[in-house]
Amino acid sequence: MTIDLSLMSRKELLKLQSDVEKALQDAELRERQEALKAAEEAAAKFGFSLEEITDAARQVTKKAKAAPKYRNPSNPEETWTGRGRKPHWVHAALTAGMDISDLEI
Repeated sequence: MTIDLSLMSRKELLKLQSDVEKALQDAELRERQEALKAAEEAAAKFGFSLEEITDAARQVTKKAKAAPKYRNPSNPEETWTGRGRKPHWVHAALTAGMDISDLEI
């Protein structure tokens, strides 16, 4: 089916656009529901519920926060894991002649 858009009025085109957007939303919802049903069936084949699998996947993907390796001697609340950019206090200590090992916890 081909629609000649050049023959349609602006009002008809806007109505068509609205209808297409609604149809796309309905199609996405329908496809999501079908995908969810298929995933639940696949999990059930292995004796699991979908919730059990997704909860286990979330637990595996969570990373533990890195433990701090260095502490600011003048403010013990400031720590650094050794990852990422060096904090200002690390740069200041190193330029003052301290060794990085002096800042280790």
